Amino acid sequence: MKQLTIRGVDDSLHAALRNGAKRRGLSMNRFILNLIREALGLENTAPQQPAEFHDLDSLAGVWSQDEFEEFERELAAQRTNAE
Repeated sequence: MKQLTIRGVDDSLHAALRNGAKRRGLSMNRFILNLIREALGLENTAPQQPAEFHDLDSLAGVWSQDEFEEFERELAAQRTNAE
């Protein structure tokens, strides 16, 4: 497979790509490849479903900053008690 580098991506385009990928549950790379294929008529435009996993992926990024900080404090306390 070939690789491409795209230069000159401004902040608003980057944000739109990132948001589009997130809404569809795809990596930015997969999302951009889909956009290019669709624009060139090389692929069906039906939205792809992300791969389904049965682990903790659904929890990634759902904590608030306060919840994260509380978790870190509790984890640090457990590590101190274990030593």
